[in-house]
Amino acid sequence: MIPNKIINKTRKAILVENQVLRKSPLELAVGLMFHKKLKDTCMIFDLGKEKKVSFHMFFVFFPIDIIFLDGNKRIVDMKENFMPFTIYNNKSPAKYAVELPEGTIKKTQTRIGDEMEF
Repeated sequence: MIPNKIINKTRKAILVENQVLRKSPLELAVGLMFHKKLKDTCMIFDLGKEKKVSFHMFFVFFPIDIIFLDGNKRIVDMKENFMPFTIYNNKSPAKYAVELPEGTIKKTQTRIGDEMEF
C-alpha cells in the first residue's frame, strides 16, 4: 500500500492520493492560507494530543471538507463545505485534523466513527 494515500478503512475508499503533514506551530497556524485549491491532496494537522480546537478559513479562498480524528484515527467530527472566511470549532477532542478537497466526504460516504489509515 502506498503510504501517501488517505484511506477510509471502514468503507474501503481512498479519500486522496497525496498528503502533507503539518506539525510545527507555524505550519498549524498557516495551514491553507494563500494556497491554491486542493485537488487530490490533503493537509494533515497533528495536534499533538486529543483536544478541541478552532479552525479558521481566513485567507483561504475556496471551500474544503475537514475531518477530525482521535488518537486511533477514528472520525470523531467532520465539517463538509467549510467556507472561506468562516470559523469551525470541533465538537469532540481530536488528535488529527485532515483538510480535504471539497466534496470528498460526500463522494466517499465517510461517516463519524469510520477508521482512517495514513
